[in-house]
Amino acid sequence: MLRYLTAGESHGPALTAIIEGVPAGLPLSEEYINRQLARRQGGYGRGGRMKIESDRVQFLSGVRGGLTLGSPIAVYLENRDWSNWSLIMAPGGDARLAERVVTRPRPGHADLAGAMKYRHRDLRNVLERSSARETAARVMVGSVAGRLLEELAVEIVGQVVQVGSVSVENPELPLEELRSRLAGSRLLCADRQAEQKMIAAIDRAREAGDSLGGVFEVRAYGIPPGLGSYVHWDRKLDGRLAGALMSIQAVKGVEVGLGFAAAGRPGSAVQDEIFYEPNRGFFRRTNRAGGIEGGVTNGETLVLRAAMKPIPTLYQPLKSADIITKEPFEASVERADTCAVAAACVIGEAVVSWELAAACLEKCGGDSLAELKENWRNYLAALKEF
Repeated sequence: MLRYLTAGESHGPALTAIIEGVPAGLPLSEEYINRQLARRQGGYGRGGRMKIESDRVQFLSGVRGGLTLGSPIAVYLENRDWSNWSLIMAPGGDARLAERVVTRPRPGHADLAGAMKYRHRDLRNVLERSSARETAARVMVGSVAGRLLEELAVEIVGQVVQVGSVSVENPELPLEELRSRLAGSRLLCADRQAEQKMIAAIDRAREAGDSLGGVFEVRAYGIPPGLGSYVHWDRKLDGRLAGALMSIQAVKGVEVGLGFAAAGRPGSAVQDEIFYEPNRGFFRRTNRAGGIEGGVTNGETLVLRAAMKPIPTLYQPLKSADIITKEPFEASVERADTCAVAAACVIGEAVVSWELAAACLEKCGGDSLAELKENWRNYLAALKEF
């Protein structure tokens, strides 16, 4: 079973993760993960924290000679800002004496709800873990899953399709063209005209002390039919993917295929008709279902979208109330992005990669990469004979 656990606070010494269930013999390098971490830190509209951190992962276990061992993989990511917070975030001593106690919850964050749940009187105990800095650990984990998917000829590609009110008119592009257009994009947007409008909108929001959200899309190519299950609710792959995407900070909605648009169409304009050709097998000429029917992949490209709300920390503060004095105030400002949809897209690729890798191992598992690939080839061969 593929599983992981992350730990670490935003201004603590490091973020860490333990990954279990990765087959032995998978080629894996720190540099491969570092490239994905760098992508998460990019994107037009990011804030000051990205200028402080330059994320570089370190393997602590589970990899030797550039190959996974089949044992748990431990990864470590230093927080370079820790030196400025070592007293405030120190695990020893009396936390009540630490500087910068936070008693003023910020609207749109987990501050107040988290403090009420865990009975904290210092909101820093909440915001340090609920911070989107935690997603760097999930990119580390998802990168390992993505490396595994590459061995199975599965490719994950994300793109930003909306920022604020600016949308991409035609996100449907052939894979090669999509990859080409995304190369060098400042916002992971394949539509250059739309991207320029998005950048202008981000600039206006920054000048106004405001923030912008948007929509990103993640596609998975090379996924065969039969991943996931219709048998139990918790094995439905679309449910698992939706949950993974919804777990990303600031994501408030997820779609598969047509998504919410399907609710406004007649059934004849929603379902994907099935065809068969001897040299091609079963296929569909449309992909409104987004590659999943009944919780199971159907062989078409997987298409997922997630809606990200605007970053809630604003330089134009919102009203709130102190948890100690109960007095009203204007919410404090921590370092914040104006727009982080491009970063969320990279995180989306990571969490989708993880769920798909888990589904692949459930279907064709093996203790070694060689065994997994042999099982995978046998499964694909059986599909051709169906």
